[in-house]
Amino acid sequence: MAKTLLEQLREMTVVVADTGDIGAIEQFKPRDATTNPSLITAAAEMPKYKEIVDGTLLQARKDLGDSADPSKVASLAFERLAVSFGKRILKIVPKRVSTEVDARLSYNTEATIAKGREIIAQYAADGISKDRVLIKIASTWEGIKAGEVLEKEGFTAT
Repeated sequence: MAKTLLEQLREMTVVVADTGDIGAIEQFKPRDATTNPSLITAAAEMPKYKEIVDGTLLQARKDLGDSADPSKVASLAFERLAVSFGKRILKIVPKRVSTEVDARLSYNTEATIAKGREIIAQYAADGISKDRVLIKIASTWEGIKAGEVLEKEGFTAT
């Protein structure tokens, strides 16, 4: 039987999914997966991922308290949404998922470092090893310096 193009590709390289669509990841079974805010936003709008979005919103509300401003709850939930999807994706892929630091921090080394640590802490709270997470950082001078610091702390950053 002839091999599919995907099977042929797997013989030559590592397959990495660049999507927030968990169904596609289940279907194509990549070794690793990468996400970015626009992909996660698109996936979050799909009715089949309502559970992830609602769960993330509920947790943000719980963490900030019932009297918290709804815009702050939404902001925190959006910030955590990529990690929520990443946790689901890690149940499928055998290696790593990458999670991106907010691009608005691209020129702020300290804020990028703090956000990278925060992302890893969110995964660690669910028992996910930092070895399974790649922190995606902008390739600015400040981002490169932040990546250097995070890698010295044992994180994988690119």
